[in-house]
Amino acid sequence: MKFSFKPLPAGIVAPRGFHAAGVYCDIKRLGTGKGSEKGAKRDLALIVSAEPTAAAGLFTTNQVCAAPVKLCVEHLREAHARAIVVNSGNANACTGRQGMKDARVMAEAAARVLKIPATQVFVASTGRIGVPLPMANVRRGIAAAARELSADATGAGNAAEAILTSDTRPKEIAVEFRLGAHPVRIGGMCKGAGMIQPGMSPTGARPASAPLHATMLGFITTDASIEKPALQAALTESVAASFNRITVDGDMSTNDTVIAMANGLAGNPRITRGRRADFLKFQSALQHVTLELAKMIVRDGEGATRFVTVRVAGARTRTEADMAARSVANSVLVKTSWFGGDPNWGRILDALGYSAAKIDERRVDVAYSAPGGRERLYSLRRGQPAKTPFRSLCEQVARPEFDLHIHLNTGRGSAVIYAADLTEAYVEFNKGNINDPASLGG
Repeated sequence: MKFSFKPLPAGIVAPRGFHAAGVYCDIKRLGTGKGSEKGAKRDLALIVSAEPTAAAGLFTTNQVCAAPVKLCVEHLREAHARAIVVNSGNANACTGRQGMKDARVMAEAAARVLKIPATQVFVASTGRIGVPLPMANVRRGIAAAARELSADATGAGNAAEAILTSDTRPKEIAVEFRLGAHPVRIGGMCKGAGMIQPGMSPTGARPASAPLHATMLGFITTDASIEKPALQAALTESVAASFNRITVDGDMSTNDTVIAMANGLAGNPRITRGRRADFLKFQSALQHVTLELAKMIVRDGEGATRFVTVRVAGARTRTEADMAARSVANSVLVKTSWFGGDPNWGRILDALGYSAAKIDERRVDVAYSAPGGRERLYSLRRGQPAKTPFRSLCEQVARPEFDLHIHLNTGRGSAVIYAADLTEAYVEFNKGNINDPASLGG
């Protein structure tokens, strides 16, 4: 379903009844390695609804799962939610019993200052793995954020900044659409630049078909009136077509989290899965928001210079198309050739060949186009080099954004993955420095 959306300012607080803040409380701790050189960057965010909300969530399926994710899965069972507290600079992952205790203390500290039950507070963390949270700083940050809560663009922007790690810029969006006579708003913010190939599920349990996959965190607010199961269904479908369709480096984080809260202040008739027309319209708007946020993550990938939409068609099944697309999108050789502007179809065929999809090299077509463009430049037709001038292919791959079309010609399955190239800057950022032990380890 396609319809128009009205863009709005103020991101996460654009929907009625939501407030946000972002503060600095030195969670990473200045002088303790990579990331701390950013100085007094905001590192704790608080998002609060004035009214109880229906909530939905999806979480990493990594078998090594951070304490905040476990707590969120537990709190998601509650009927209502009111707030989300997020810190950057420390993932609170691989921190054992202390990590779970600290996650609960974060929720309790926010609940105390907001005068709400702790079970109505979600917690998310991102940053270094294996280091205990500096809880005195965290408590101080939560209290400060509660004092600064606002419903304007400044509060939203400060919160969006506070959740960043290796990101170079905040990622925010908000839209308005109508359900009958009622204007409904959806706002969102996210973070992510490295360790990006989310594969999230509502419980964190890995489906049999899930691929093994930086931390990416996404938070959605809406003033729509919608029942909790319908919100979960809409979020699950939206994330499947957005955050679970991106890759920067093929790594799945211990902390991937997407949470949505709906407080009903738009006053629309309550959306249920039975109200099919309203549900589909809401789900379409939600998917627009999550997809735009997901694309922002890829475009801001660590060291990335290319945004590539990998489109695989003609596979035997949709699952095989997905496996083929991920194999190409995560191939180090393919990604480095994109960085060099090299339309190297040999590397693409190689990546297809070792994927779990059924491939007949004599049938494969490979082509390039402008983003969303219909005119295609073929480098391979039915497994043989095409007659397209090499210079034309190079010009296409040298663009900051392009589509890679792969047709396997074995069936009707298709899939799309949004990917980034791999550059020297990525290696430089992630290689560590043995002369600076504080930058190494978790």
